Amino acid sequence: MLDAYYSMTEQHRQHVARVPKRTLDPSDWRAHRDVAHRALDEMLDYQQGVADGPAWRAVPAELDAEYQTPAPLEAQGIERAYDDFLRLVMPYPTGNAHPRFWGWVPGQGTPGGLIAALLAGGMNNVSGQFNDGASRVHDQVITWMIDAMGFPTTASGILTSGGSVANLVGIAVGRDAQAGFDTVAGGLAGEDALRVYGSVETHSSVVKAAQLLGIGRDNVVLVPINDRFEIDAAALAEAIQRDRKAGHRPAVLIGNAGTVGTGATDDLDLLADIAADANLWFHVDGAFGAIAAWSDETRHLVRGLDRADSLAFDLHKWTSVPYDVGCVLVRDADAHHRSFASAANYLEPLDRGTAAVQDPTNGRGLQLSRGFRALKVWMSIKEHGMARFGEVAADCVRQTSEFSALVERRDDLELMAPAPMCIACFRYAPRGVPDDQLDGLNREILMRLQEEGIAVPSSTRIDGSFALRVANTNHRTTFADLEHLAEETVRLGRSIYAGN
Repeated sequence: MLDAYYSMTEQHRQHVARVPKRTLDPSDWRAHRDVAHRALDEMLDYQQGVADGPAWRAVPAELDAEYQTPAPLEAQGIERAYDDFLRLVMPYPTGNAHPRFWGWVPGQGTPGGLIAALLAGGMNNVSGQFNDGASRVHDQVITWMIDAMGFPTTASGILTSGGSVANLVGIAVGRDAQAGFDTVAGGLAGEDALRVYGSVETHSSVVKAAQLLGIGRDNVVLVPINDRFEIDAAALAEAIQRDRKAGHRPAVLIGNAGTVGTGATDDLDLLADIAADANLWFHVDGAFGAIAAWSDETRHLVRGLDRADSLAFDLHKWTSVPYDVGCVLVRDADAHHRSFASAANYLEPLDRGTAAVQDPTNGRGLQLSRGFRALKVWMSIKEHGMARFGEVAADCVRQTSEFSALVERRDDLELMAPAPMCIACFRYAPRGVPDDQLDGLNREILMRLQEEGIAVPSSTRIDGSFALRVANTNHRTTFADLEHLAEETVRLGRSIYAGN
């Protein structure tokens, strides 16, 4: 029986040796290369001519069935896959590359960023984990960000998927540093409630972070704002005092550098003082607004940002690095590492070889597997220089100020909130239209602006009223684009109201 077993094993071994390995490389490299060159050329054509098309177009209903087909079991080839992309995907983008896209706060991307994303995908590095060029590029980018934001050279940082995860990391370090007990080992069970403070304009990702970190949604204290949409410092002080008396433990204070709703920035210097006096971790959410620190012309808008204990911001917004890439900086590198250190034996670094990395990114964040996001940032900064990004930010702030003045000069448009940075909230509100019809009228205007491909602002509510919201972080926008938005808003408003 054993002889038969060994004989069968040998026969099997010989059979396996004769069967060629089936890889995922193309069988025809030349044909594959042709598709790759065609794709690059067509994507560059798309970016070069993006202003010539509509700001947005809907996916036709007759194509919906195409997106419901099951996954193919047999190979269809790269040519078929690319042709389907050209037919089903490329004609129907979100539109954020367009110069008249101002909805939410997206970046536009750049032709250079496209090349960097291609290179990163081709190398397919696991970034920050190994002894390679990608890890060095990541940490050089972090060093550049530390310098750009005015943090001490001893600070730590990591690139993330975006501001939401960057907020999560910063708040996690603040929770662990301020809890007064070992949250890393023992968690929060049975301890006094930790409290996180921010204004009512604070981004929803902060509340999500509190939920995920065991702090709890109900322990996020949302403080009222003043008439500039900044946190009310007196109300904040009262909330902290009230919580201490109730037996809670104030832990983290969130400062906003450019709120998503109106672009307001809290008095960060004042908040830094309050945090120091109350022994709070001071975290700044600078998702897009932090980039104002890169220009002498706009740095005053985020004064005090460099005093944060941690700072979260995006690089795929105002710097238009291709999605997705955010960043978090932490002033106390030791505190950062304590929150995310791992003792897994399979991650033990060696003195030499592939794993010889003294400060791998798995000790600074949630992920082990991380794409080579840093290359897009690294190459974009090398291509344009840090100063150019600051100039773009200053241009956007200037355009937004001019657009706000244009709105205020008209008697058929209304500016709904101050516009200190790059967000303007306004509505169509001519004399004679009843107040109770303005919300519905402006909702319809917004949808038609988008559906007709004219422009893509988004919406918010200011003191309960519906507003068109222009977030101008767009490096392709000209002031003529914003003037066109104002004229089309009025045209559509008149047409819709007359048709009622």
